[in-house]
Amino acid sequence: MADSSWIAVDAMGGDEGLAVMLAGVARARHRFEGMKFLLVGDESAIREGLKKHPNLSQHAEIVHAPDVIAGDEKAGQALRRAKTTSMGIAIDCVKQGRAGAAVSSGNTGALMAMAKLALRTMPGIDRPALAALLPTLGTNDVVVLDLGANTEVEAKNLVQFAVMGAAYARVAMDLENPRVALLNIGSEDQKGTEEIRDAAAALRAAPHLPMEFTGFIEGDRLSRGDHDVIVCDGFSGNIALKTAEGTARFVADLLKRAFTSSVRSKIGFLISRPATQLLRDHLDPNNHNGAVFLGLNGLVLKSHGGANEVGVATAIGVAAKMVKADLARRIADDLTRFERETA
Repeated sequence: MADSSWIAVDAMGGDEGLAVMLAGVARARHRFEGMKFLLVGDESAIREGLKKHPNLSQHAEIVHAPDVIAGDEKAGQALRRAKTTSMGIAIDCVKQGRAGAAVSSGNTGALMAMAKLALRTMPGIDRPALAALLPTLGTNDVVVLDLGANTEVEAKNLVQFAVMGAAYARVAMDLENPRVALLNIGSEDQKGTEEIRDAAAALRAAPHLPMEFTGFIEGDRLSRGDHDVIVCDGFSGNIALKTAEGTARFVADLLKRAFTSSVRSKIGFLISRPATQLLRDHLDPNNHNGAVFLGLNGLVLKSHGGANEVGVATAIGVAAKMVKADLARRIADDLTRFERETA
């Protein structure tokens, strides 16, 4: 049984370096009472970095790891070095029960490969999926999965993703009956691949699940807030995610350019600053950071490689909430119910 009060953090992963990771952990400690941290990485470097965060030292232990996974390292090569790297040792802390979850900002492919090999998939799950919360115009964010772990899927995989995504939404957004849709090229029943249509048929035939299957959704409605969970293969999901992130940056840059184009525009910016700040906060990926590998016998979260300290703290917060809610057990219960009712 994993110790739910501890989060293992790959302190060496990510583009922004150790200083940002430690600052993010320190921020998370203030936000989440009772949480403790295993800081995995170069012991001397971490100890030096903790001098800037003296209060964190009382709530953290250092786990030495002599090696680091490079951002461009192949997954197969990373697997061979897992036992000596900060990423691999952080995941092993979950496997050994020393931590309730592991968080890393490092190489996504390596993290997925290491997590799957070390923790294995849950009974009833063929493939784990990468899920994240994206902002919407509604009152809640939307869970989107898979975001890149599986480029090709079968209908049964999409059904499993739906079950896992719904369980995640119930925990992350306190929803009793999440609205679940399949990403498709049209909303009509005859649209899409055979796998998508078969998955839709299976979900329609499972009204006993704690979710409301709403059918198909097109890409232009991802951010409308009409759904709580959107399910797709990893190829489509990764494109949708990168498109959403690019659009957010485009809007932010366009506003910045518009408000600095003239003296009148600058005055207009000062007047509208509260509204533009609200928009910036809503679109800021650091406020929605933390993608979860669902379907494993343990929790592993991917923080964005370029996340700042706010983003790192957000990802750790997601991990803390998932551990506290025992997400893995909820997924297992839903899968058991689905298999029993559809047998």
